[in-house]
Amino acid sequence: MTADKVALFMPDFSGGGAERVMLTLAGEFARKGYNVDLVVTNARGSIAGDVPLGVQVVDLDAKRMLASCFKLARYLRRVRPEAMLVSQAPTNCIAIWAKQLAHVRTRLVISEHVAQSVMAGEADSLRFRLLPKLMRYSYPRADAVIAVSGGVADDLAKLIKFPRDQIKVIYNPVVTPGMLELSHERIDHAWFVPDGPPVILGVGRLNKQKDFSTLIRAFAELRQSLIARLVILGEGDERNKLEVLIAELGIQEDVELPGFVSNPYKYMRAASVFVLSSRWEGLPTVLIEALALGVTVVSTDCPCGPAEILEKGGCGFLVPVGGVSELVGAIKGACGVNDLVPQGAIRRKYSLDVAFQQYHQMLYPS
Repeated sequence: MTADKVALFMPDFSGGGAERVMLTLAGEFARKGYNVDLVVTNARGSIAGDVPLGVQVVDLDAKRMLASCFKLARYLRRVRPEAMLVSQAPTNCIAIWAKQLAHVRTRLVISEHVAQSVMAGEADSLRFRLLPKLMRYSYPRADAVIAVSGGVADDLAKLIKFPRDQIKVIYNPVVTPGMLELSHERIDHAWFVPDGPPVILGVGRLNKQKDFSTLIRAFAELRQSLIARLVILGEGDERNKLEVLIAELGIQEDVELPGFVSNPYKYMRAASVFVLSSRWEGLPTVLIEALALGVTVVSTDCPCGPAEILEKGGCGFLVPVGGVSELVGAIKGACGVNDLVPQGAIRRKYSLDVAFQQYHQMLYPS
């Protein structure tokens, strides 16, 4: 077993917040001199090109999650990393089973990024509705359990009947020097100009969880009394549905869905208001990024994370999930606010340095 070998295991290179957190941590371990393997079920996804220097990608090339279990077990037997960090269920369960199959002493630390009770209730497939039962059986076999927010930790403890005091809360390493540097890149977009109408920005996958249809409906109502624009960055299976809704509401001239962009931070810095319209979260990375860049934010008070990040509305606007009229009022209010965001405190609280030290302690306890 190589003392400086650390592995990070995640499903793929989808452009979500959890995947970006794993890339950030992998890069920092490499920068600190560790031999880092980033193990993925398959190496496809929009951020596949963002793997940091010094990080070795191990592609299990598995078409199904269950198949990745056996391939991961073979990897563990062959490489025998001293520690492995895993992100998200059901990947956490797969890693736990793989370690048992491999019979290795690798320290296994799993991390939960969303409120799984909400995910199970919203799930369309039987597999995800059954996931809490698999978690209840598997998670006690991990060497340590991390949650990205207090709300996620509370939810997990209740859902799988796991001792709350055995779940370590570590906030995501959101604020990095690279993020701050990228935010200053020039935007080649006619709407983001100093004297133009306010631009409302949303960022995330175009899916059920992010509930961009509510944001679009709210914007259509807002547009009746305020000249403004709406930009939503991201890609997903609800694109067609959202485009139809935009057309039905007659706001095509003031709404853009540019798709996935590799640098959303320059848009955040230039936006008038950042809006998170999600139905559920864990610790929404984009909300922290927007705050760290000094943007006034409006968010649904969904489980889990927004109220925790915004200090129950102390540094941002909170509205009910699905509340169109409340969202309209909050966006109007946010357009006139410039000094609500405590940038310095946000940058320290969610810094890479702080998070890395805590993750390192969990993976390599003294």
